[in-house]
Amino acid sequence: MSTQRPGWLPAYIPEFQGLRGIAILAVVVFHCQALFEGTWFYGASRWGWAGVDLFFVMSGYLVTTILLEEREKPHFLKRFYMRRALHIVPVYFLILIICYPIPDWFLGDTWAHQTRWQVLVSYLLFVQNLRHSPLPGTLGPTWFLSVVVQFYVVWALIMKYIRRVPVLVVILVAMMVASPVLRHYFWQLKWMNSTHTLIHMDGIALGSLMALGIYKLGVAKNVWKWIGVAAALIGFIAAATVAGGTPMLDSAIALGFGGVVPLAMTTSSSRNPINWLLSHGPLAFYGTISYGLYLCHILVFVYYGSFNARLDTMGVQGHLIIFGLRLLAATFFGTLLYYGVESQAMKLKRYF
Repeated sequence: MSTQRPGWLPAYIPEFQGLRGIAILAVVVFHCQALFEGTWFYGASRWGWAGVDLFFVMSGYLVTTILLEEREKPHFLKRFYMRRALHIVPVYFLILIICYPIPDWFLGDTWAHQTRWQVLVSYLLFVQNLRHSPLPGTLGPTWFLSVVVQFYVVWALIMKYIRRVPVLVVILVAMMVASPVLRHYFWQLKWMNSTHTLIHMDGIALGSLMALGIYKLGVAKNVWKWIGVAAALIGFIAAATVAGGTPMLDSAIALGFGGVVPLAMTTSSSRNPINWLLSHGPLAFYGTISYGLYLCHILVFVYYGSFNARLDTMGVQGHLIIFGLRLLAATFFGTLLYYGVESQAMKLKRYF
């Protein structure tokens, strides 16, 4: 029989959309950090990269819950892979199709170099993050997507054929330990680069471990709430102090977000301002369009780069206007990608 969801855990958690919204807005702000120089917000904007860690934790949790609930059903792997592909592939390949006709503009490279078979195969198989040559700026965000896809493929196979929870826990803990160790040594390892999958597995492994605990331990809702509080406090305090500037920084931030996620679950639909903000309004909207917005935002920045030249001379005021225009344009195209491509492809899930 399939693993049953705990009785206290809702099938749908609207606050997750708000968390996605926070994550994508943090990433967008990070990629605009130079525009905030000279403002009070500049220091905070430099931490926007941490939004990716929140995405990792949530991806690990959500995909593992799906695997736990579905792995005993017929044709499980086929259904899982096809449903993931319907969510990921259409928008991803559309971005590639937009970038490649004008490679010198959107890819910052020649057509001859960007159409080498090694490059094309790496994009086709979602392994571009493993290559040592830098990703073009507009396709830079796809390194995260590669890590997630590789995890989906391997983790689904592991959970299909390994049923003992202690073994799964050992695998996840090993991933969480190995990532910061490899981050410490990756400069000395010629086969590894800064976007390599093995040095970015702690967040996604932590999210998966949390899913196993929630589904298998039988721990009460209030216990998970206080676990979330403790994890968030320990993780974020460590990130601001002892872990700062060390290979443990990503692990500490992942632990902090690993506390935020169960807090969102255990307080879901509560009548308080935080839950309302996460499940309604702009944050929830940005969470809905987060995938397309994540993939297209740098492409949009490049396309509208002429605004930079016209407004740059205005100093801080001009920079803030540039950011506003960038966010507005990226939001528009992210919305088009969601409603015109992503949501349409997702309708095909009923066949799988």
